[in-house]
This record gives sequence, C-alpha cells and structure tokens, in this order.
Amino acid sequence: MIQLTDLIDFLIHLDQGLAYIIQEFGIWTYIILFLIIFCETGLVMFPFLPGDSLLFLSGTFASKRLFIIEILYFIYITAAVLGDTVNYWIGHFIGPKVFTKEKSRFFNKRHLSRAHDFYEKHGGKTIVLARFIPIIRTFAPFVAGIGKMSYKKFIIYNIMGGILWVTIFLFGGYLFGNLQFVKDNLTSIIYMIIIISLLPALIEALKQKSRK
Repeated sequence: MIQLTDLIDFLIHLDQGLAYIIQEFGIWTYIILFLIIFCETGLVMFPFLPGDSLLFLSGTFASKRLFIIEILYFIYITAAVLGDTVNYWIGHFIGPKVFTKEKSRFFNKRHLSRAHDFYEKHGGKTIVLARFIPIIRTFAPFVAGIGKMSYKKFIIYNIMGGILWVTIFLFGGYLFGNLQFVKDNLTSIIYMIIIISLLPALIEALKQKSRK
C-alpha cells in the first residue's frame, strides 16, 4: 500500500521516481502515466498530482529513448481530454443536486446561474488557459459542468486545450532534454516549471485580497 510519505517523496523527486517506475514496470509505465494525467485532470480530489512537470520530464526521458514519443503524445492527449470530460459530467450531475437552496451562502441556486452565464460567455478561453495552471486545471472542467456550460462548446475547447498543453510541455522536454544544461539541472527545472505554473493563480489571489 502506498504511504503518504512515499507519494510526497515521489512528487519532490519526480525525475528519480519516474526512472524507478520505468525500471520496475517497463511497458506498463505508459498505463501508469495515462492514469496519473487522467486522475489529475479528471478527479477533483487529485489536484496535487504532477501535470506540467510530468509531461516535460517524460519528454526528456523520451529524448533519451526511454519512451516512444508518439505513444506518449497519444496517451497524454487521450488522458487529458477524457479526464476533463469525466470531470465536466461529474460537475454536471452534482451541481443540480447541491445548488438547490435559495438562501444558502455557498450552494445558492443563483451561484449556479451565474456560473452558467460566465461559462457560456468566457468558458472557452477559461478551459484552454486553465490547462496551464495547476489545481485550477483540475477544478475548471468540474465548475464548467456545475455551471452547465454547453457540452458541444466544452468539448471543442477541451480538445484544443488538451492538445496545446501536451504539445508544449511534452515536446518542450523532448527538444531540450538532451541539452547539457537541462541534464545537469533537471530537478531545478522541474521545480521552476511548477513555480511558474502556479504564479498566475498566486497573482490573482493577491489581487483579490488587495481589492478586499
């Protein structure tokens, strides 16, 4: 059984953890990577799983011939699109059951109506941009489902965002993975990707705090 300390250690030392998985599971590593990205994008209880960093890192491993880049590209896009789709439908079915009270502070029906209006007006770009922000990436499709954003509109931006996200980070790792600087500083680069990815959410949170 996986312990919490093991999971934290895997997230902190992602490069070493991925190397260990490859060594232990071989070809089954592709399935494990699919499940990580699917859960990170598809289940709201797993926003802490690696996303951007895992794509970039596996791209660098592919540049060393430890993965087949075409297979990675296919499974990551499939996992990203399916994950957001599942997340959307979970929110779609949960929303009407939760937001039922007129006077509730957190589950007011008016919030559901506002969420619907927001996603119909701005939802497309939100779904695409959320792909590049950890934690927000996990919750955006869930909220889109709660807000009853039309599925036809959602799936188009879901696919666009998924392809864009995977392409940038996976091939970024693949193209730059053989550079000596990247090899020597891979762990630091992974940390930097995580920090940069979190910056937009932190900046927005600070803006909201200053307005209050």
